[in-house]
Order: sequence, then C-alpha cells, then structure tokens
Amino acid sequence: FSSCLAPQKMFRLSILAACVAVASAFAPTALPGAAMRTANRPAVSMQLWQDGKVQGKGVQAIPFSAPPDSLPSDMVGYVGFDPLGFSTLFDIKFLRESELKHGRAAMLAAAGAIAQDIYQFPGVDKVIGNAKMTGAHDAFIEGAHKGDPRSFAMHQIIFWVGLFEVLTIPALSDTLKGGSRAPGDFFFDPLGLGKGDKAARMQLAEIKNGRLAMIAISGMTHHYFLTGKGPVQFITQIPNFKSCANAAVETGLCV
Repeated sequence: FSSCLAPQKMFRLSILAACVAVASAFAPTALPGAAMRTANRPAVSMQLWQDGKVQGKGVQAIPFSAPPDSLPSDMVGYVGFDPLGFSTLFDIKFLRESELKHGRAAMLAAAGAIAQDIYQFPGVDKVIGNAKMTGAHDAFIEGAHKGDPRSFAMHQIIFWVGLFEVLTIPALSDTLKGGSRAPGDFFFDPLGLGKGDKAARMQLAEIKNGRLAMIAISGMTHHYFLTGKGPVQFITQIPNFKSCANAAVETGLCV
C-alpha cells in the first residue's frame, strides 16, 4: 500500500508519525511515577493577597534564573519576574507605586483608545477632524500653536496630571519612610469595591489588568503608527490592514 503513495505524501506521513511518537514520549503517563505526582499535586488556587506566601514558593518565571531576594514573594501579583534586577537598585515600594500608577494610566489610555473608534463627542471633529491616538495629540498641539482655544485640551491634561503628581509626593514620601500607607493607596474607593473580603481580589485584579493594559496600549500605539487605524478599526479590517493611507510613519507596508 505504501508503495502506491507518492514520495511527498510518504514523507509527510513519516513526519507526522515521528511527531506523534515524540509527543507520546513526553505524555505524563509515560513518565515514571507520573500518577503518584498527579495525585499529590495541590489543586490550583486563586492567586490572592492572603495566599501570597503560597504563590511565591517555587515560582520561577525565567528558567535557570531565580528571582532576586530583594523581590518580596508576598507582594500582590508576584510571579518572580525581575530579569533586570530593578528591585536590587530601587526601593521595592517605589517600584510598586510606579507600577500601579502606570497601570492605572494605561487602563485609562487603552479604554480611551477603544472608545475613539466607537463614539466621538459632538464638535470634536471640528477641532481635530478624524484624528485619533497620537494623531489627536498632534492635532491638538498644532491647533493650540495656531491660537485655537478649543485645542488646549491637551495642555489641560498635562496640567492636571502634573498637579496630581506634585500633590501626591507627600504620600509617596510617607510610604518610602516606612509609614502605614501602602504603595499606590490614595484611599479612593467611592463605590466601595475594595472593602471587606473584596480587597484582596480587587488588588490582584488591578495589578494584573494594569500590566495587561500597559502591553495593550503599547500595541495599539504601534499599530496606529504603522496603519493609521485605531484598535477597533484595525481588528475589524485585518484582511485589509495594508490599506493604511493615514499611517503615521512610512513603512512600505501600505498599498
């Protein structure tokens, strides 16, 4: 039967059989004592604040590279990842404060980037046209330089964000000096989402969503540079992603 098959098909079947053989060799049932280890393996538990010491034991994000001792394993969202050793150079409280602030800003930025593709407030098009993402920033700055008072929205954002940073310096200073304030805690919870037993879960959710948002807004901005499209517009037009006449930079990918 095999002699009737074309050589190319025989080659493909041989490769497939080899892959199956290799995969079966690494199956858990083929390893000595696998059944015993599976039976003794603890159940997967939610990575919560109360389980900090448990989640920190044995976690090694990078193979053959243990996390530095300066990285506390009982921190919310600990995964043993600090390949550049920042925790050995800076106060871990300062690093956590920075991570939380950047994560919160990234969550707002990612939500705003998506919202621009879904809805536009009346009158905005008269100021910046159809610009979005970094294009909207550039349009606001250009309009402000021309003296258009409606274009000073970007300046207002910079002012209020800068003012908030200045006003929070005493709080950060208290944390770094060993005060009772936790990094990133500004006692702002008007809806009471983090009170009682919910606090642990909300702290973990915030740090994980913040990390994801930092990666997401970086990808959204990168896509906009290449294609001139917002995130929703980019996803819904993936088959035609090369049609990017409004790309922020010339990449040679646009047709």
